[in-house]
Amino acid sequence: MRYRRLGSTGVKVSEVCLGAMTFGEADASSFMHKVSCDEQTSLAIMNRALDLGINFIDTADVYGQDGLSERVIGRWLERDGRRDEVVLATKFRFTMGSGPNRSGASRYRIRRCVEDSLRRLKTDRIDLYQIHMQDVTCPEEETLRALDDLVREGKVLYIGASNYAAYRLAQSLWTSADQRLERFATLQAQYSLVVRDIEREHLPLCENLGVGVLPWSPLAGGFLSGKYRRGQEPPPGSRLERWRERYARFDTKRNWRILDAVMAVADEVGKSPSAVSLAWLLARPEVSSVVFGARSLEQVADNASAAEIVLSGDQVRRLSEASAFDLGYPYEFMTNVQGRW
Repeated sequence: MRYRRLGSTGVKVSEVCLGAMTFGEADASSFMHKVSCDEQTSLAIMNRALDLGINFIDTADVYGQDGLSERVIGRWLERDGRRDEVVLATKFRFTMGSGPNRSGASRYRIRRCVEDSLRRLKTDRIDLYQIHMQDVTCPEEETLRALDDLVREGKVLYIGASNYAAYRLAQSLWTSADQRLERFATLQAQYSLVVRDIEREHLPLCENLGVGVLPWSPLAGGFLSGKYRRGQEPPPGSRLERWRERYARFDTKRNWRILDAVMAVADEVGKSPSAVSLAWLLARPEVSSVVFGARSLEQVADNASAAEIVLSGDQVRRLSEASAFDLGYPYEFMTNVQGRW
């Protein structure tokens, strides 16, 4: 396993991060129903991940019902005593509980959310505490001051953002600098060979200001795993077999072209399509760690092997060309004039 700095901080995390959204058997009220794994499997997955050198685990209070994923991780930390081997990340922002303050990023709500997460995780600190999405109803300074307080109290070590617009992230980083508040160390965003939108604004911003990028859904909901075939139904039991509408959106000429390129490179390097797809993301200097989900021990080992791959410049170019996307204005205009934006 290789390790990278978490953004511009001094802490080092594994190049792949174990995402815990699938941990615990979710009931029919959850969108993760029938696509998650039971608690015993979840515990085994975490132990296997650490044994492979993965020291970074990411979850959120809304994963599963009533903090299910956090509770599973908490029982694992309490039982196996491996807390100091893990850089533990979780998130807040979306609906939990009831009442008019059941969602959002106000100081009032952050205080409640962090205490609830600490209790469920059975820990005295959260290493990376992330706002799950910007809250346009709350001043960013209020959110940052509340998070700054948590860092100074030692309940949180680093803070991060997720699903932020580029303009809001830039405003937030400026506010932190201007008000001398803790700044976001990371941005967790959807990023894969299929979804490359953050390359327009977010990646240049993060590179310039030292914010580490944590791609989520790096396999595009499993589409890039190689288990899907053009013109065929999704395999029984697969995530996209259950999420038919999402699978229909993936069924495009561009996406099958991407998958063909991934399969070709996978044959060349002797690794799985999943590992190659993760390795393409790791070729980006802005990326600190790639967040992947797993429902089996085999998936953990397969995804961890991405850290063993060093793609050649030609292989990166072929994957990038196969996944080329419409830049739109003004990016295409600038590229036509200067060759870049």
